[in-house]
Amino acid sequence: MAGSRIVAMGHYQPSRVVTNDEIAQMVDTSDEWIRDRVGIVTRRIAGDETVADMATAAAGKALANSGLTAADIDLVVVATCSSVDRSPNVACRVAAKLGINAPGAFDLNTACSGFAYGLGTVDHAIRAGASRNAIVVGAEKLSDFTDWTDRSTCIIFADGAGAAVVTATADDEPAGIGPVVWGSAPEKSDAVRIEGWQPYIAQEGQSVFRWATTAIAPLALQACERAGVHPSELAAFVPHQANGRIIDGIAKRLNIPDAIIAKDIVESGNTSAASIPLALSKLVERREVPSGAPVLLFGFGGGLTYAGQVVRCP
Repeated sequence: MAGSRIVAMGHYQPSRVVTNDEIAQMVDTSDEWIRDRVGIVTRRIAGDETVADMATAAAGKALANSGLTAADIDLVVVATCSSVDRSPNVACRVAAKLGINAPGAFDLNTACSGFAYGLGTVDHAIRAGASRNAIVVGAEKLSDFTDWTDRSTCIIFADGAGAAVVTATADDEPAGIGPVVWGSAPEKSDAVRIEGWQPYIAQEGQSVFRWATTAIAPLALQACERAGVHPSELAAFVPHQANGRIIDGIAKRLNIPDAIIAKDIVESGNTSAASIPLALSKLVERREVPSGAPVLLFGFGGGLTYAGQVVRCP
């Protein structure tokens, strides 16, 4: 059975940079406190741009980098929890703007694990023969759902998008996307939530922190095992950019001292489903990870949901 691989990445961030000092003018906090508690220095905040606008920009960049054309794409999947519009979905809008004709097109919402869920779903579709070339996007405009008077959340969340072009591998070519490990802890569903018609993000920070720093590392190791990759072989670890201390805690438990640990949260904040493809795209763009090297992706967050897999760097 043919597998799939990522052939190109792309990302997009709004031009407006919001510093910790600017946040400190709105709520009782400080640059030093934010850096220490969550590891964020700056974040990007969109203006009139929509989730679909950012998703299209990231997907268009990934498509241009892939060597494929819009006519080659037969599936578009967008992971987001922050699109204000319910129909048409973001995936259809991305396809229309890029000139992709008659693809399968759907959105999925598992919040911060969304890109890894989308990547797993596309891999399955390609393996089953339902798709040949796909685009997977994580895109969020969390500023639309941020209470800028709540200092526990407004320091964290931001906007952006990242995308991957995924294509089928030849029968004699090794798969470039390993088996997904996914699941949820629905009993903790109140830990991160956006509810109601006038919603703001609400988060039980300590509950999420304890869960992420204890539960995620064993699951990430399962993803390595299923892919047949020992953690010591990893060239990079790209987790959801939730919190600098959470990232450090998971990486320490994985015991991967030689791997690059993505810390895009420092300059981009927490962009939920966009955070993994944003961080991976930047690593690829800067050529910090060799092509073909194994990279562990792992998303976790609202739901609470999780998903991850080992991929070969494009």
